[in-house]
Amino acid sequence: MSGPPPPRARPARAMALDVGGRRIGVAVADESGTIATPIATVLRDRGDHADIARLVVAWNIDRLIVGLPTGLSGREGPQAADVRAYADRLAAALGPYPAIEFWDERLTTAIAERALIASGTRRAERKARIDAVAAAVILQSYLDTARHRRDRARPAPTPEY
Repeated sequence: MSGPPPPRARPARAMALDVGGRRIGVAVADESGTIATPIATVLRDRGDHADIARLVVAWNIDRLIVGLPTGLSGREGPQAADVRAYADRLAAALGPYPAIEFWDERLTTAIAERALIASGTRRAERKARIDAVAAAVILQSYLDTARHRRDRARPAPTPEY
């Protein structure tokens, strides 16, 4: 007599963080790694590492994509140094898993704000959601680039005659 089937392992996902001075926007990818969705804004305080760790476990995250603020020239300034230091502390708190990668976040907040305005979001609600939406913009850029690279790496199909 056989029992119930074993539980299916959930596919691992990517999560993006938009690290600001006061808040951290959080977004996750769907299970196929195609679409990024904003899920939360975490206050940057003593409990933020624990909050992020809970989200990592709850969403089965295998990669953290951390937005790295750079100038339009691509240079890293003091804000980027702060984000790198934060990511180092977060990595120490989370351990070796998930892997942390940095991703250029130039103009993501402006893109997120335009999207929220276009969707008719009121100013007060935009302020509450902007960080998570910016994280989704960062993650979507990462996912699209990764998919493009995978597609380019595949050999072209051979025509059959």
